[in-house]
Amino acid sequence: MANHREKLGAFLEGSKFQNFIVTLIIINSITIGMETSRSWMNSYGIFFDQLDNIILGIFVIEVILKIYAFGFRFFKSAWNVFDFLIVAVAVIPAAGSFSVFRTIRILRTLRLIKNVPKLRVIIEALIKSIPSIGWIMVLLITVFYIFAVLATNLYGVAFPQWFGGIGESMFTLFQIMTLESWSSGIARPMMEVTPYAYFFFIPFILIATYTTLNIFIAIVVNTMNELHIQDAKEDEAKMVDMIMSEHRKSQEQIEQLSRKIDELVNRSK
Repeated sequence: MANHREKLGAFLEGSKFQNFIVTLIIINSITIGMETSRSWMNSYGIFFDQLDNIILGIFVIEVILKIYAFGFRFFKSAWNVFDFLIVAVAVIPAAGSFSVFRTIRILRTLRLIKNVPKLRVIIEALIKSIPSIGWIMVLLITVFYIFAVLATNLYGVAFPQWFGGIGESMFTLFQIMTLESWSSGIARPMMEVTPYAYFFFIPFILIATYTTLNIFIAIVVNTMNELHIQDAKEDEAKMVDMIMSEHRKSQEQIEQLSRKIDELVNRSK
């Protein structure tokens, strides 16, 4: 029984079956997007519903088989729990007060993150970067607060729509940090009244946009490199274990062969 479960688990985690699941996820995502078109729904609505039910049924069977194959170990993996929750939400009847669940069917597309290794590495890197990113957020909030106080005191009277209070100033600074219409929409109109306003905007953009963003990217890239190194070490360890296992098997075979030769020699005497 245990051997049967191991074979089933190996099949479910194998590349062929995973590629099949990825294909279904992509097809399901495309059809859900097409359902937003009234003309497509009028012509192919029944087909979309049937295809959606078939794909959902395959997803449910996949999860059930994985639980059977891996047992309680299935829920020890955060990615498996993620898969389980996505499928469980999709099973809830999308009718009446639960009609909102029909809309969030598109969340099934998130299963690509788990089934595509490259995407999974990126998400794992982001998750492991959260502690460091948290400190960057503390730094960014501190910078925002300092510049918001300065902006409110310097420009609050002349430009209350942008810097009338701490809240308005922080929102305006957020817009400036994203570089969305900061020059033509905010900076240049202000410089017509206060010509030296660029002494405020340029340092803020350099600190908040370029420096902080580069630090954020550096942390994520560094974490991804660490994950790649860790994976490489794990692969190397697995290779060493496999070589040692084959070496032990070879030694055992040589010893067995040696014993058989000794027995044949003794018999010939």
